[in-house]
Amino acid sequence: MTIPPSCVYVTHLVAPKYGSTETECEDAVTVLPGCSHDHMLREPLTVGVSDGATESALAKDWARLLSRTAAEQAMERPDLLAGGAAFEEFAASAVAQWDPWLAEYTHARVAEGRPLKWYEHTKLAEGAYATLLTARVDPDPGPETGASEQAWRWQAAALGDSCLFHLRDDRLVRAFPVVTAEEFGTVPDLFGSRNHDAALLGRRTRFAEGRCLAGDRLFLMTDALAAWFLSSHDQDSAVDQLLEFSGPEDLGGFTRWLDGLRERQQLRNDDVAVVRIDFEGR
Repeated sequence: MTIPPSCVYVTHLVAPKYGSTETECEDAVTVLPGCSHDHMLREPLTVGVSDGATESALAKDWARLLSRTAAEQAMERPDLLAGGAAFEEFAASAVAQWDPWLAEYTHARVAEGRPLKWYEHTKLAEGAYATLLTARVDPDPGPETGASEQAWRWQAAALGDSCLFHLRDDRLVRAFPVVTAEEFGTVPDLFGSRNHDAALLGRRTRFAEGRCLAGDRLFLMTDALAAWFLSSHDQDSAVDQLLEFSGPEDLGGFTRWLDGLRERQQLRNDDVAVVRIDFEGR
């Protein structure tokens, strides 16, 4: 009997904090290749998840640029998520894009009759900041894979406290880079738009890899939802709740669910981004 090739389904949802609009949301996600959530992927995929730091100017714009650049370059360079020179080159290229983008933004503000105020110039000189979680998933034809077993390999790089969770049989088997809810009490490392020390960014970034089998799932989340998940006293229930949302049409229900958690003070009022990757096959 011929074993059908395995495939992957991927979707993502992004919701602003309570009281904010979608345009004010400072969490950003890029998934490549860009396709509908019900498309059967059999080729490599990459994800960039970034959480802009509210305290910095234009954090949402930096988060979007950073997540997009990370996903694009991880797709072009499989070795990027192994660290070393490849990651440092990516970090340098991301920072190099900021000043040209900022020049266009400044010009557009002038053209709209809204030139930057003096205090905006001061804030922009400090740079924008964001966390970054990047992941790449590839089919794994390794020698350890049995004839009837389909497998995929994931690699991830994290600067800050956006998290990847690997589930098997809907039970958590790996958390990266944060392992316990208590770790969210510290100030996370951030990727600065004016940090030209690529080697320093590389040293502060953590790297991991793993192997997924058919039936496994990966969730990538920004810090507020990740902290809720790790602090849940009933993780089976937490997984069941997350699995209620499987496509972009679920955004309304997802937002209402988040608001319910906030009302019960189980979830910090912050922007939320989550990427769900399901591995199918036999």
